Amino acid sequence: MPFGRARDGVSHPNESQGADVFRRVLVANRGEIAARIIRACHAVGAQAVAVYSDADRDSPHLEEADDTVCIGPGPAADSYLNQDALLEAANIKDCQALHPGFGFLSENARFVRRCAQHGIAFVGPSAASIAAMGDKSSARETMRDVGIPVMPGSDDIVADVETAHRLAEEIGYPVLLKATAGGGGRGMRRVDAPEGVEKAFNDARREAEKAFGNGDLYMEKYIVGGRHIEFQILADRYGRVIHLGERECSIQRNHQKLLEEAPASRFDADLRHSLGEKIRHAVAAIGYENAGTMEFLMDASGAIYFMEMNTRIQVEHPVTEVVTGVDLVAWQLRIAAGERLSLRQEDITWTGHAIECRINAEDPAQDFRPAPGTISVFDTPATDALRVETHLREGYRIPAFYDSMIAKLIVHGSTRADAIEKLQSVLSQTRIEGVPTTLGLHSAIANAPAFVEGNYDCQFIPQHPQLLKGGA
Repeated sequence: MPFGRARDGVSHPNESQGADVFRRVLVANRGEIAARIIRACHAVGAQAVAVYSDADRDSPHLEEADDTVCIGPGPAADSYLNQDALLEAANIKDCQALHPGFGFLSENARFVRRCAQHGIAFVGPSAASIAAMGDKSSARETMRDVGIPVMPGSDDIVADVETAHRLAEEIGYPVLLKATAGGGGRGMRRVDAPEGVEKAFNDARREAEKAFGNGDLYMEKYIVGGRHIEFQILADRYGRVIHLGERECSIQRNHQKLLEEAPASRFDADLRHSLGEKIRHAVAAIGYENAGTMEFLMDASGAIYFMEMNTRIQVEHPVTEVVTGVDLVAWQLRIAAGERLSLRQEDITWTGHAIECRINAEDPAQDFRPAPGTISVFDTPATDALRVETHLREGYRIPAFYDSMIAKLIVHGSTRADAIEKLQSVLSQTRIEGVPTTLGLHSAIANAPAFVEGNYDCQFIPQHPQLLKGGA
């Protein structure tokens, strides 16, 4: 459904400023995030050119674009990861800018440099910033240098299995092997004992190479019972940096987020202010530009450690938009065009509470096995409390080549309890048929006492296996 002020409560920058940013923007992604970027382009007065693979040629989001161009066959390596095809599309369609969304090439410094060589503005940070912060190992060193506590772990890339064994003994089990170039849980393996190191290292490296074209790994301490907290920032090229508060992303499966909320539960305003100011100082110190997310892990004692920075827009950005009223994607476009960030830190306020459910075409009872197929029914309730981000409609066939996320349901309430009540109602009234989805799991989560009480951490799903069968 449309992304507009009446539905999402977001103040779009052009509503007060009016000026066009770019004439044409290449939307170098697919699915719901491509639809979201298209609407942001229109909000700031730019035309959107959507790319698509052969497998996505019938995707409904293409109808929202001003122009479209096919970039190759279904496999991502031949289409959405094909730098030459994307640059050729941008040039042929006379695009002044390219928005990468998330995933694919959104954190690829080489691609950013190539965009610049073609005279195309990359809607995101510079190649240097991505190299410094998008690479997880480098980011840890950078944050340590500016005084933000970092998770105990390797100081450099873990070169081989022997090094992984040695570092794991020094850090202490359990440890986490993580891809330096990625996100979304790909290229990530937990290791609990020495006998698991070799397999985890090889599996993580292989998966990272396939997903990101970079198999480099680093290692960090795995904190049992930790909470995943992240801060959204915006920064322009003139040195102004603001943070838009925190999100809680602790409900995960296989290191991939299922549900996010803003503000975080059990996270007070004083901590938000103090950590937010440190983050602003750190981001300004490295000369970062555009949107980004600082990710932290909070242990049971309340100590908080920097894990990584995502140098792109996040899947879960809508919960921040809903509670702050700031259109993050439109500001990405304006900042990339050289506009000054007119928002000051004192302008940012948080109203109510928002919760997002990532609906995936997966079978939770079968270890979240992806379930491509045809959507026969897609129906959500009509309520001002709900924002829907999707590219779906009834009759759409989900391809087998890509991430299984098919929709995001975002609710807004006056309080966390109000938001949960609205979420429970929305989930009970939503119907998605034709393929297995996580809709039942999300409903079970929303009704689980530990979630309702805000008493949960990253072990929530493993600790509540009955939820995978739809039981609270």
